[in-house]
Amino acid sequence: MESTIDLKRMLGILRKHFVFIIVATIGFGLIAFAVSEFAMTPKYTATTQLLVNRKDDSNPALAAQNQQADVQMISTYKDIVTNQVILEQAQKDLANPEKLVRPATKAIYRTNAATGRKVLARAAKPAIYKSTGRAYAVTVGELKNAISLSSQQNSQVFAINVETNDPNKSAAVANEVAKVFKSKIKSMMRINNVTTVSKATPDYSKTSPNTKLIVLLGFIVGLLVGTGYAFIKELTDTSVKDDDFLQNELGLINLGHVATIKINGNKRFVKPNESQTSREFRRV
Repeated sequence: MESTIDLKRMLGILRKHFVFIIVATIGFGLIAFAVSEFAMTPKYTATTQLLVNRKDDSNPALAAQNQQADVQMISTYKDIVTNQVILEQAQKDLANPEKLVRPATKAIYRTNAATGRKVLARAAKPAIYKSTGRAYAVTVGELKNAISLSSQQNSQVFAINVETNDPNKSAAVANEVAKVFKSKIKSMMRINNVTTVSKATPDYSKTSPNTKLIVLLGFIVGLLVGTGYAFIKELTDTSVKDDDFLQNELGLINLGHVATIKINGNKRFVKPNESQTSREFRRV
């Protein structure tokens, strides 16, 4: 019986504070949405995929062994990608994204047959560089924190994932790190077995924060706060609200009710339209 009464009381509390609980739930959800959209910095991810595979497997009998060796090398390559040597070069290239169009040429001199003196035949020309994109000023530490690597088990492909606050920057960093890694690995490992499978492209759909998840958590927190407040308010309220509380909680017997009585200027008790119930109350 007590459990039935407690359940009824719980439902009564929820019914009484239903509006407040709904307002708290919606309010916390809106706050979570505002924080996610306007207070948190969006992050964008770009991915470059690299294939580890020997290009000069002339012996078919060794092909399977070489393939297994390439798979095992991926773990080593992952460590090298975030090595200081790779990141420092990538940092410089990102700060100055230039491509050599024409190398510098030295001046050419010829000897004059008549005078025997050297004369300038062709003047020296400086190297010509062409900008290959937007420059990005990043530190080695920022590069290391932005890069993550992933691969599937027994796969010869691994991915360089870069997450920054700019989709174009993420793509530029991923491609530059992959390019530097490919050029450095030839001299570091004395092997040429890395090929670019797919270059990174800007992806304008943000990867974080997850607004839907944050708003859902806001709704849940608001629901818990609203429900918790309702129960705490009711359970800490010690005022007597009905006769059942006196009988069930305190064990007291109700002897009657005292009706509200107004007093006029002559100090006489007046109760217009007095009912039989009111007269019975006064007799008690």
